[in-house]
Amino acid sequence: MKSNDSNALSFWRMESLGIPPSGTYPVFIAGLFTYCFILTCNITILLAISLDHQLHKPMYVLLFNLSVNDVLGATALFPQLISSILWQNRDISPAACLIQAILVHIYGTGALIILSVMAYDRYVAICRPLLYHSVMTSSKVRTIIVAMWASTIIVIGVLFLMLTRFRFCRNLITDMCCTNPSLTKMICEDTSANNYYGLALTSSFEVVSIAIVVFTYVQILITCLFNKQADTKNKAVRTCATHLVVFITYQISLCFFIFSHRFQQVSPYLRRSVGVSILVFPPILNPLIYGLNTKEIRSKVIYMFRKHCVSSQKC
Repeated sequence: MKSNDSNALSFWRMESLGIPPSGTYPVFIAGLFTYCFILTCNITILLAISLDHQLHKPMYVLLFNLSVNDVLGATALFPQLISSILWQNRDISPAACLIQAILVHIYGTGALIILSVMAYDRYVAICRPLLYHSVMTSSKVRTIIVAMWASTIIVIGVLFLMLTRFRFCRNLITDMCCTNPSLTKMICEDTSANNYYGLALTSSFEVVSIAIVVFTYVQILITCLFNKQADTKNKAVRTCATHLVVFITYQISLCFFIFSHRFQQVSPYLRRSVGVSILVFPPILNPLIYGLNTKEIRSKVIYMFRKHCVSSQKC
């Protein structure tokens, strides 16, 4: 990337966090604790699935990839954020900013795709149980996973490759972390093609993922409600409602953040808050709702901790 300003070559500056000196350490500790909690929850899910061959099934393999994606998203934000809080320095190098932006967008796109595939997997398992083992075979699941990550990396790679033809004439990043919209605002040339591609990309992924998730969970809910067992009905309603609320909330937040860059009337403080929430709350909620809320994974996690406690006592 090129720049016509020597300062833009050496560093870019993010918006100030507005933290008073007296609040530096409390906010730093809160941020560090949140990051550690996210890592602990997701790594626990990763270990539980990887160490138990009985969990090497399509549903849990997809959940494994969701946890990997959540760790990726949290790591894109927190190390840089908490270090800038501690040192009260919001400067970032162009290379680091670009890497952060790419990881943030891979995380956002990957979450939509993985959650959509997970919803389809549950739909086939519950609504078409006789076809499940022929549809979700090990080879097909591997192909789906490779396709998920490859398509995500390709579309995001193209998005950022389109930025390389421009010169940056500003060095102020208007978001709490580096993103494609904030980088585009640092360009003084016409970026219409980039905007059209970004909007088309966002719209297509949003519409397709919402359609898949809503359709599959509605079908799952209908199937379970016709089940004569009252416990099954109640469990289905609670599970589907929780998953849909989390997914739709994520979708609304993502749409708001992306489209808010197109409207000057939107409060920048609200936009930045929503942008950060996308990278904070899903990595916390996903392992709890999709992972530890699942009986098999919860049992494995409890077994792991009990085994660790017994081993510690022996030592």
